[in-house]
Amino acid sequence: MAAFAFMAATTFTSCNSPAKKVEEAQNDVKEANQDLAKANEEYLADVESFRKETADKIAANDRSIAEFNSRIKEQKREAAADYKAKVAKLEQKNSDMKKHLDEYKADGKEKWEKFKTEFNHDMEELGKAFKDLTVKNVK
Repeated sequence: MAAFAFMAATTFTSCNSPAKKVEEAQNDVKEANQDLAKANEEYLADVESFRKETADKIAANDRSIAEFNSRIKEQKREAAADYKAKVAKLEQKNSDMKKHLDEYKADGKEKWEKFKTEFNHDMEELGKAFKDLTVKNVK
């Protein structure tokens, strides 16, 4: 009798096991979906934050360009032409950076990280070019 009761209990427990596994799997899927949604929200927030920070830098560059253009009037004619060409080149690069950022479509975290790294590098180079122009002008 004890053996029969043990077998019945084992059979009864094993019948519930697949249902329990399904329920656990459904819970795992829900958790995974929640984690995915959270990660996606964080990714989109990162994209938006980066866009704002970069837009601020580009706006600062625009202000610097306006300042450089006002300085051109104070330069000698020979120096003004060279200075004007350099400022125009920086202005075009700044405009291109803004356009590149505006055209970026959120297309996955890996591509975003690559884009962000390359864009930051280009912004640093542009910043150095602005600094170099300022240093040359001061001398």
